Amino acid sequence: MSPLQSRAEARISASALTHNLTVLAARARAKLLLPVKANAYGHGENLISQIAAVHPGVWGLAVSVPLEAAEVAAVNPGTPIVLLTPPTPDELPLLADLGVRLPVATLEEAESLPANARAHLKVDTGMNRLGARPDLAVQVGRRLAERGLLEGAYTHFATADEEDLSFADEQLRRFQGVLAQLPPVLAHCANGGAVLSYGALPGMSLARPGLASYGFAPPHLAGVVPLRPVMTLRARVTALRTAEAGETVSYGNLWRAERPTRVATVGVGYADGYPRNATLKAQVTVAGERRPVLGRICMDQCMVDVTGLDVQIGDWVEFWGEGGVTVTDVAGWGGTNEYEVLTGVGNRVERVLVD
Repeated sequence: MSPLQSRAEARISASALTHNLTVLAARARAKLLLPVKANAYGHGENLISQIAAVHPGVWGLAVSVPLEAAEVAAVNPGTPIVLLTPPTPDELPLLADLGVRLPVATLEEAESLPANARAHLKVDTGMNRLGARPDLAVQVGRRLAERGLLEGAYTHFATADEEDLSFADEQLRRFQGVLAQLPPVLAHCANGGAVLSYGALPGMSLARPGLASYGFAPPHLAGVVPLRPVMTLRARVTALRTAEAGETVSYGNLWRAERPTRVATVGVGYADGYPRNATLKAQVTVAGERRPVLGRICMDQCMVDVTGLDVQIGDWVEFWGEGGVTVTDVAGWGGTNEYEVLTGVGNRVERVLVD
């Protein structure tokens, strides 16, 4: 074993993930196609995919780019991997050989697929990002079916995590209209907001809850099913000092001590995903107490008020977790959302599987 220690680690709870997948599959009354894109929303694609792949409520794993597809397929043989965004023509043969399900939205793409490919038809029902509009989608889907390549069809909701579901209702109607004109396929459209808002959706074989699988829901949907945050982020105290009254801490002299203050330097900063915009607002948990982060959050570290606490170099400071400070708190302090905070957790942060 290396004598070198991680300055920061993301503790990934297998039991929390398993719990979330179970309650979401029950809510959707469908198998899950779990998104593990963007390093599994920052949680570590290898850890998350291997836990999810053996969960009875999970059908497969969804990724965003071909490199992710190849990486996830390599460590999860036999598990369906669905690529959600278009590959280049040169990438098709390798991806098909790996068994990756390929997104298709044009007749040209339908014709260019290798004979061993399995396709998921992407339907644009109003997001205007990717996919074929409904009339063309029917043509593309039928051609894929003629070639024996059509396995699934999908769309993506733009507003299913909002309280007003009128546009989501229209998107669902459009998607169901396409499905009615195709042979039976594995149909999927429900992100986390849709699973929580709608529950079971007629005609849908799969559901794709992303952020909800990792423990978070929009405020108005927070009580629909009990979700547990999967990640706890913590970092070690690397130095201790006392800032005397009148002295400042960190860049820009934004914070000045009113009295002698014990300051712990902690080994996580904005390069590790802790938002710089949370400066002068953020709090952390030290020795069971909430304490403020002092001054400007730095690239590699930040400073915390530990006055009166028994804290030593090497002790852990918790930045978010299942109790105390949450990712939602940090996102609010940073002027962003949980997606950005979680996916921003950098590679210097070691992912550690627990329970």
